[in-house]
Amino acid sequence: MRLAVGLLPAALFAQPYLSTLPRNPAAPADNPVERLRGKTLAPDLASFLRQLDIPVDSQALVFSKTSFQAPKIGPRNPRAIYFNDEVAAGWVPGGDGMEVAASDPNQGTVFYTFRDGVLTRREECYHCHDGASTMGVPGMFIGSVFPDRTGTPARAGAIITDHRTPFADRWGGWYVTAASGEQRDRANAVALDPAEPLVLAAEGRQNLRTLTREFDVSRYLAPTSDIVALMTFEHQTQMANLLTRLAWDARLGRPLDADLKTTADYMLFVDEAPMAEPIQGVSTFTQSFPQRGPRDRHGRSLRDFDLQTRLFRYPLSYMIYSRQFDDLPETVKGPLYRRLYESLAAAGRRDIIDIVRDTKSSLPAYWREPVE
Repeated sequence: MRLAVGLLPAALFAQPYLSTLPRNPAAPADNPVERLRGKTLAPDLASFLRQLDIPVDSQALVFSKTSFQAPKIGPRNPRAIYFNDEVAAGWVPGGDGMEVAASDPNQGTVFYTFRDGVLTRREECYHCHDGASTMGVPGMFIGSVFPDRTGTPARAGAIITDHRTPFADRWGGWYVTAASGEQRDRANAVALDPAEPLVLAAEGRQNLRTLTREFDVSRYLAPTSDIVALMTFEHQTQMANLLTRLAWDARLGRPLDADLKTTADYMLFVDEAPMAEPIQGVSTFTQSFPQRGPRDRHGRSLRDFDLQTRLFRYPLSYMIYSRQFDDLPETVKGPLYRRLYESLAAAGRRDIIDIVRDTKSSLPAYWREPVE
């Protein structure tokens, strides 16, 4: 199972190496996919997504050959990825079933394949999804590569991306449908000259509203690869990995200060790459994603997008509502709550504190005190 740049060695990624923490395959899995195992399931993609409450408008399309189904993938036959807050599913036309990954409070990310209505655990996925590219824990990641005209990625220049990555370095090997102005990125382009594998033919490849000229979109559940959905998934993958790492460090009694700071900063979108111009998606994801989470008494939500200068209007990760966050050991959840609160109070973000007060139960008492 490789939902991102799994065919490339982790050492190639521009991500600081963090030592792998011990994984316990015998620990009980507890996630939405595991709860479907053994049930009678319709084998088609649309029914499977409905069973897991994964919205079709989350579709993002990757054409680089970065999956165990690489021979099936290319610019004329991209792989579709769909996601919600807990589960991601990958599918390619003509491929051998679906790839599925689920966030699990006990095991980090658990990987499965779905073929002929049957879900099967896939331990071999951890060869690429448990190491430097995933913060040293089982997890998912989004990669950006330099693909050639067949979708084969160059052996150099691959990176892991999230909301901190400059736009110019994002989405190599991905289709992106958007209106994003003059902001340049790697999307929708391939390297045409084998002698220059890191030079993408990017002219005229920005701001694509439709992909009908690229491949047969009728084979997919949606005709888009929405920029807002992809940016949201980028944030979510590394957020989940950081929460997993923090939990495992706490349970092993490891020093927590560095990981606490990294996790809190990421949740607060510290060092988020700014948008030079407003961004517009081309699917319903921009409208549907905010509807999937709680709102405060004033109608505000951590899932509300900004898309003018940054991704979210209220920069505190919606993953604060996740089971991964709620199931953090108390020895680390308390200090994380304290760091988040003190940072928000110091920044004068009473609006975010109020949203959390109204929408999150079991908060420490100081979150409900007046903010000076």
